[in-house]
Amino acid sequence: MNISGDSIKIFGCNGNKVLAEHIADSLGMELGKSEITKFSDGEISVRLNETVRGGDIFIVQPTSYPVNDNLMELLITIDAVKRASAGRINAVIPYYGYARQDRKARARDPISAKLVADLITSAGADRVITMDLHCAQIQGFFDIPLDHLVGMPLLANYYEQKFGMGAEDVVAVSPDLGSVTRTRAFAESLNIPIAIVDKRRPKPNVSEIMNIIGDFKDKKVILYDDMIDTAGTITNAANALKEKGATEVYACCTHAVLSGAAIERIESSAIEELLVLDTVPLSKEKLIPKIKQKSVAKVFADAIYRIHNGLPVSKIFEY
Repeated sequence: MNISGDSIKIFGCNGNKVLAEHIADSLGMELGKSEITKFSDGEISVRLNETVRGGDIFIVQPTSYPVNDNLMELLITIDAVKRASAGRINAVIPYYGYARQDRKARARDPISAKLVADLITSAGADRVITMDLHCAQIQGFFDIPLDHLVGMPLLANYYEQKFGMGAEDVVAVSPDLGSVTRTRAFAESLNIPIAIVDKRRPKPNVSEIMNIIGDFKDKKVILYDDMIDTAGTITNAANALKEKGATEVYACCTHAVLSGAAIERIESSAIEELLVLDTVPLSKEKLIPKIKQKSVAKVFADAIYRIHNGLPVSKIFEY
């Protein structure tokens, strides 16, 4: 697809410049000229090197590690674009950090996901485009329009090509009870059955007991989740499935946060292949042979094209 004219511009911050470039390429455009640096004391400096006056501006920046630096880059870039008289400011956030702090789990807890939403709005964003929020209700934290894209069709398409549609020897598995809804949608898109890993901890500091609901013995299993952070849940589930009769264990997710000992856990686990999307950039050290990556650039490019031209975004949700 190609977008012509000066009315739309795409800028990429430092959080995932490669993805921003791929999105622009998919639209037949070049990234807007800007510089994001730091002063000696760590303060972030943003400089726009071309006009944005009256334009439809899209700023691509996931708030992944380093979370606070990337968040401040996004906020300051929005402010710079706003003060340069942009017509509309769209924050394209492939991965929304702080999404797991979406409620008060204990007394006196903050709700950081709401605070971040308020900061983005106050900075001057007119619209947010994101993908696979950890908690879908975060959409309601924003007082501006939010387009919530899904990565599942990209993942499902990969496994359709790998195993075929409706494969009798493949089962989709939810690694915990919180992922059942998204795993069910994933399983339905491939026309395969679902199983559920039920984690229970009988006492503090006692190892977890795994109960697995569903028929998966002598079958290939695909563990599906929205994000993998330290990889403890996904690798424990994979090892339990393998021990209890699964022939092959695959895993996939939208957001490969992969912090802490995640890579070591994945390498030593029963997972044969981990499929991830590129909403979060992966360093060379994290791109181990077990990890395969697909790009979300075309999905975001299609959404940007439709938003800019006043077309329905819902069309790109169809699998």
